[in-house]
Amino acid sequence: MRKKHFIMLIAMLVLIGHAMQPFISEADAQRRPITLELNGRSLVTEVSPLLSRGHVMVPARVIFEAMGGTVAWNPATRTLSASVSGKTVQLSAGKNTAKVNGLAVSLAQPSRVVGGSLFVHARSIVEALGASADWDAARRVLSISSKTRNVIFFHPDGFGLSHWGSLRTLIAGMDGKINWDRLPHMAPYTGHMKDAITGTSHGGATVHAYGVKVQRDSFGLDGEAEITALSGKRKSIMEEAIAAGFATALIQTGSITEPGTAAFVASVKERGNHAEIARQLIESGVYIIMGGGERDMLPQGVAGRHGAGRRTDGLNLIERARQLGYTVVYTRDELMALPADVTKVLGVFASNHTFNDRTEEALRTAGLPLYVQTAPTIAEMSEKALEILSRNPKTRDRGFFMVSEEEGTDNFPNNANAPGSFEAGRRADEAFGVFADYVAKNPNTLLITAADSNAGNMNIIDAETGKNVGNVAINSNREGTNVEAPLDGIDGAGSAPFVSAKGADGQQMSFAAVWASPHDLSVGILARAKGLNAERLSALGVVDNTDIYRIMYYTLFDRWLN
Repeated sequence: MRKKHFIMLIAMLVLIGHAMQPFISEADAQRRPITLELNGRSLVTEVSPLLSRGHVMVPARVIFEAMGGTVAWNPATRTLSASVSGKTVQLSAGKNTAKVNGLAVSLAQPSRVVGGSLFVHARSIVEALGASADWDAARRVLSISSKTRNVIFFHPDGFGLSHWGSLRTLIAGMDGKINWDRLPHMAPYTGHMKDAITGTSHGGATVHAYGVKVQRDSFGLDGEAEITALSGKRKSIMEEAIAAGFATALIQTGSITEPGTAAFVASVKERGNHAEIARQLIESGVYIIMGGGERDMLPQGVAGRHGAGRRTDGLNLIERARQLGYTVVYTRDELMALPADVTKVLGVFASNHTFNDRTEEALRTAGLPLYVQTAPTIAEMSEKALEILSRNPKTRDRGFFMVSEEEGTDNFPNNANAPGSFEAGRRADEAFGVFADYVAKNPNTLLITAADSNAGNMNIIDAETGKNVGNVAINSNREGTNVEAPLDGIDGAGSAPFVSAKGADGQQMSFAAVWASPHDLSVGILARAKGLNAERLSALGVVDNTDIYRIMYYTLFDRWLN
């Protein structure tokens, strides 16, 4: 009999224990707090998460803000609104549904207010945001893994199909391949503006940054009007990425005020307002900024590392950058020697551009090199930036967005400088190697590239070995006689021809460069991509300049814009 009573007592205690489970678990949580982790990083919470009927409930604000979101709480209606991971979320106390982008999402437990904080069922809301949650009961740890994603937009300005084909012949031979060829997804690119067939550097960059057509004379604006981006927000894609908690970088071989990168965070009515563009860049919140342009960061007459400043407003943006937490470097050696704990970097590598964009003849007369010798190449800058971004906690939590530009690929062709164009192209191709290797190791990364115009439409033509290049007939005038243009050799017009790398048969060929125009032209541009969502590019068939934004936005925010 005693044995029977004992068994009944044990059974009753077990039943009582199950009935008390929600209350015991929540009390126990106060004694042994539940730990939250986001992508392996512990989150500090003022109010401990709770266990309710075996479900982990977490303070909604903590989760949303840790994932880079913004939160608003209305105590009168007991509702919480958040913008996180490119999605809008609405929660109400006492309800077992949430609204994500306006659609109802079921919650395994109703949301409730505890200690002044709105608690939400962790797994339900985390999965609705595209992340995952794993509960380790033994350790009392809830691990959240967000869907991190990275975007690299590389802009070799001015380089079209004929430029890349010419470069391939020079450095890889007629049968070889270059790094640019490693990007498997491709489509023809159309870069027209609202009011022009041919894209401009500042207008094209603005379209890439906002996803809508603008007037050709636009820099972060539509003419002089503020832009509503394709996303519906009055922010560029990089400004949205910053607000969403992504790590960011702008890498440039020209001055930092060049529009290919600067238009992603700066808006001015005049492209030539370099002082204001530089100011907006430094204040933008971008983690890594590299390029030239020291003269636009220093007051007039103030000596810098590369020359004197020319600002007339008295602002010293170098000092301002240091106040904002940037580590400032001036040379390749200083960049490579950065300590491992640095996350914010301002690289100032030249007074203006890191290259000298003049004709071969003018450079020879002035005794100037093609590129500033102490400055890092675009590949070196970009590789170091990737290393720094990879250490940034924001990259672990959300990902990163980098815009990188080789500006010499535009400026040298605009000066009909073939050796400079080839050197700029070689450097750009080296950067493609860096980016392609990174994507291969980090498949959650999109690498996408296009130029906004075709600078001079450089091409090549056979030349006689051992003989200086001459002229080529390019057109006929009204009288029917040919108009001739000088060919470019290794030292400019009338010099020895270029010699290709060896072909499959070991043969090398001599050739000269020929130019269609000193201006930017419209057609003959190819967009390419590799990595996450790269197939979206080739699926379009023809890629409009607004599609560059659209594909990048989809990768960052998981939302396809029509």
